[in-house]
Amino acid sequence: MLPRDDNPAPQVATSETASPEPSPPFIALVGPTAVGKTAIAVELAKAMGGEIVALDSMQVYRYLDIGTAKPTPEAQKEIPHHLIDVADPWDPFTAIDYALLARQVLKEIHARGRMPLVVGGSGLYLRALCGEIFNGPGEVTGIRTRLAQEMKRGGPALLHARLTHLDPATAAKIHPKDAFRLIRALEIIEITGRRVSELWKAHRQGLMRPSTLLVGLRRERTALYRRINDRVDRMGASGLVEEVDRLLKAGYPPHLKPLRSHNYRHIVAYLLSQQGWEEAVRRTKQETRHYAKRQMTWFRSENEITWFDLTDSDSDRTTELLIEHIQRRRERYGTDSN
Repeated sequence: MLPRDDNPAPQVATSETASPEPSPPFIALVGPTAVGKTAIAVELAKAMGGEIVALDSMQVYRYLDIGTAKPTPEAQKEIPHHLIDVADPWDPFTAIDYALLARQVLKEIHARGRMPLVVGGSGLYLRALCGEIFNGPGEVTGIRTRLAQEMKRGGPALLHARLTHLDPATAAKIHPKDAFRLIRALEIIEITGRRVSELWKAHRQGLMRPSTLLVGLRRERTALYRRINDRVDRMGASGLVEEVDRLLKAGYPPHLKPLRSHNYRHIVAYLLSQQGWEEAVRRTKQETRHYAKRQMTWFRSENEITWFDLTDSDSDRTTELLIEHIQRRRERYGTDSN
């Protein structure tokens, strides 16, 4: 389902609680931000007797509603939604944390005799849910600090050369300037005495993949970018500034991960008088467009996604085609197979 040996680099988590247990079967509806997943997901869930599991790295946080484009309370009442508002903005929350919660939710949905519909644009979270991120050792602050200091003195090339000597397979998949992954790979080697590539290979040999059906939504680029720009404008009109102001006044500092995301960081800068309103809006739109581009680059590598093209004029027909496609696949392979 997901890329294997051509991964750009092994994805290593720091959680000590991750389990290799595979997730139960699910249908995934993916695509870039603002493409129109939310409305179509509700219609799919209605047609299939399903429940929606959010696949979004920001919707997990409480109090961040407008800037994360969470489904409306009405939509969440109409169809059960899961993994929204499960963490405080202070909380560290990783892809492994998501996978652990999601697997439990998927089991509960199946136990109710309903079909889980995993909906969103976080490719890394999907990879974790499918078992594609192995559970590396926890961070050792002393080692990480020392490696960071060495990088500061000698530059990332120094650490990349060291990793190339110790673990050439992993070094070949990490960009020479990717400071975080270089430090993390060397940290793992020091902690475990084993190469990351060896640990990753052992993880994959024991990996059992879930049965999934992947469908994706996409739009012509100009149309998608127009929708992104329009949505940022609607967020501003709907109270995004007030939402961010409440968070800052509640004591959440600007450097928190959620407040550094593309829909929040420039609003924070505006409220801190670091840039004007027009510049904040312009840069928010620009960064969101860049984010959508990165999402599509990621998902293009997922070879088993069946893509459906959306236009504003025939979104109802696209929903019908999606329902027909899913029903055909389920009839052919059964509910628990792709």
